[in-house]
Amino acid sequence: MMPQRNGTMADESKTYRVKGFTCANCAAQFERNVRDLPGVTGATVNFGASKITVEGKVPPEQIEKAGTFENLKISDAALVKEDQAPFWRQRENLKVYISAILLLTAFLLQLQFGSGHYLPVSGYAASIIIGGYTLFIRGIRNLARLNFDMATLMTVAILGAAAIGEWGEGAVVVILFAISEALERYSMDKARYSIRSLMEIAPKEALVRRNGQEMTARAEDIRIGDTMIVKPGEKLAMDGTVGKGASTLNQAAITGESFPVTKNEGDEVFAGTLNGEGLLEVTVTKAADDTTLARIIHLVEEAQAERAPSQHFVDRFARWYTPAIILTALLIVTVPPLFMGLPWNEWIYRGLTVLVVGCPCALVISTPVSIVTAIGNAARHGVLIKGGIHLEAAGSLDVIAFDKTGTLTAGVPAVTDVKSFRDGKSENDVLALAAAIERGSGHPLASAIVKKAEHHGLNTGKIEADCVQSLTGKGIKATVNEEEVFAGSPKLFEEITLEKLPPDILKEIETLQTDGKTVMLIGTRTEISGLIAAADELRPSAAQVIRKLHKSGIRRTVMLTGDNRRTAEAVGKIAGVTDIASELLPEEKLQRIKEMTNRGEKTAMIGDGANDAPALAASTVGIAMGGAGTDTALETADIALMGDDLNKIPYTIRLSRRALAIIKQNITFSLAIKAAALLLVFPGWLTLWIAILADMGATLLVTLNSLRLMREGERIRNISGTGKARVV
Repeated sequence: MMPQRNGTMADESKTYRVKGFTCANCAAQFERNVRDLPGVTGATVNFGASKITVEGKVPPEQIEKAGTFENLKISDAALVKEDQAPFWRQRENLKVYISAILLLTAFLLQLQFGSGHYLPVSGYAASIIIGGYTLFIRGIRNLARLNFDMATLMTVAILGAAAIGEWGEGAVVVILFAISEALERYSMDKARYSIRSLMEIAPKEALVRRNGQEMTARAEDIRIGDTMIVKPGEKLAMDGTVGKGASTLNQAAITGESFPVTKNEGDEVFAGTLNGEGLLEVTVTKAADDTTLARIIHLVEEAQAERAPSQHFVDRFARWYTPAIILTALLIVTVPPLFMGLPWNEWIYRGLTVLVVGCPCALVISTPVSIVTAIGNAARHGVLIKGGIHLEAAGSLDVIAFDKTGTLTAGVPAVTDVKSFRDGKSENDVLALAAAIERGSGHPLASAIVKKAEHHGLNTGKIEADCVQSLTGKGIKATVNEEEVFAGSPKLFEEITLEKLPPDILKEIETLQTDGKTVMLIGTRTEISGLIAAADELRPSAAQVIRKLHKSGIRRTVMLTGDNRRTAEAVGKIAGVTDIASELLPEEKLQRIKEMTNRGEKTAMIGDGANDAPALAASTVGIAMGGAGTDTALETADIALMGDDLNKIPYTIRLSRRALAIIKQNITFSLAIKAAALLLVFPGWLTLWIAILADMGATLLVTLNSLRLMREGERIRNISGTGKARVV
């Protein structure tokens, strides 16, 4: 929906989409213009996502008026898809075609009548005016404000060329600069396609049942609680939970998973996923603008606005670079004629070529197009990178720390052993008591115990557990039949009994832990009733991923877990991590991360985004596993792996390093070609049209180099390696 045009005031803070950005400089100029509007308290342009957020009370038409210098148009931010004509048919390029025709006509007239005749001069002048009038408006306004940007440099150069009679070269410069801007616009549109392709994943309408009646409704009109009927082969329009039916869903668009995932009643499903062979009835749980897909798109667009360290370098450099170019041009124009008696016309011309070749188009676009492309590529592969700073940081990691449960392991433990140490109490009695205490807990081990009790048909409802209290990192306690009962780690029972465990129980625990099982004891302060052991299987890809990371140059991989030492060692040995730290409370995990970062090691923490939130926040890069549908993961982590595929970690590091390399290549090439062109000024070999052609060529090559990142991820290879763990 378009913003209102009847003069009503916008909200205190409102975001609009902007159509017509040609370069980062015009985006910055638009931001400055909007900030200068009466009633505006702040404005921030997101060039990567083509959006502007305006704070204050100002009519939308005034905001659009601030962009008339570039014919910018604004629309409501909710518009996620816009129909766009092919690049060669876009209105912005029409003036280039007319200007080029006039230039060719003027050149033919020059061959017939000579360069000084009024007909070719008129043709060149018309070509300059039509092709460069928007440029001149920007440039003259900026010159009046002493704001020396690309538009200012080009305006002075073109008008100066006309003033000394170089009409033909002035017209060529106008056209080549217009083509250069069109290529910049095309490259950013190409980079943004990664996001637009996500926007088109979810269908715009769905078949829903509401109040007993079936109807086809637009996605934005579907309400929470509606039943969405999804036929085989259809895509889901909304997030929800399966209320009836079973099927397999292709979730590649959201999580990046290669294979379809089976969904049964009660399972969570996401908008944009493709239903397989079964009919599903899905209860809608989120509004259209709050679906996982919508939030991914929003977060990726916001990530594109966050400047990377390399972008800050370019911005700081450009602040000094442009005035330096102007000063150099001024010296070239004045010093040789004044102090060496050389002709003014020749050195004015050379000074103009310096202004043209010094135009920092390629340098300015070198970083943002790479960042936008890389972040969009990652989103398509199920990796949400929340800013250029995190993208760059992922490429310079020294240490990667893993949580064990749910990260290196599947996070779905199963009860393997139940033993009773109390006469008259069977194993089922121990299991039923533990299940009654753990019934309300969300811990994976608690779920495994409850599931095991249900499988055995045990009636845990007759056991009343009151005053249930979680003991963070240790276990749980409750009151059963007016007696305080505990279920937790062996360490917990040593604390509450204030003495060592009996030797026979210790031996039993050690045997189970050596097999990689987690042991939970059940009892009171004076007596241990029994134990329950559970095993959580290592993810099939874990060992392979650890080998890939070591092979790629990661110096250490660390497993941080609250589990006991023997279980941790058994899992860590199979996984192949270099360091193992066990029996850690959440605050101790945080302390370990701080110790590594304080030693100067750039450390990533990989966890589930909830229990590991403090450690995720303290690390150089926090990476959350299984972010799809998990609010904490999407909000707290720097990078969220939307699925549970550990292979996305080497991919992310590879993408980051590739992006860093391409940014450095772009900056180096941009500056090198400028330096080389400037050296050609003094012998007089550099003409105006060669200067702008060099600048346009640099912009094109930088753009094409950046767009190579769109193909990254299709060359992930299996790398084998070895590693032995040491206990810390």
